[in-house]
Amino acid sequence: QVQLVEAGGGLVQPGGSLRLSCASSVDIKSIYQLGWYRQGPGNVRRPVATIRNTGGTDYAKSAEGRFTITRDNAKNTVNLQMNRLKPEDTAVYFCNAAVYYTSGVKTYWGPGPQVTVSS
Repeated sequence: QVQLVEAGGGLVQPGGSLRLSCASSVDIKSIYQLGWYRQGPGNVRRPVATIRNTGGTDYAKSAEGRFTITRDNAKNTVNLQMNRLKPEDTAVYFCNAAVYYTSGVKTYWGPGPQVTVSS
């Protein structure tokens, strides 16, 4: 069982920056992939950025060049630095962990902080 607790989020003006952090209850070196997803009003939940335990990353096209995902193995956290934010980035942002067990993959979600980009 993995518990994820996010921090950060809030209201920011267009062009501003925010940093989201997600703390895991287990050693993240045991987690194959950590990531951030978001769900805007009336939309489905979509991936924003993911990072594997090898360090490999993937970004949504909308996030490339503006967002950076990192993982801190010492603190068991995964972070999302968001720069040059736009109103369309407004969404609930969910931390995700994908763990491989002998029985298969299981995913875990944090409760999700709200990010609002508005002037």
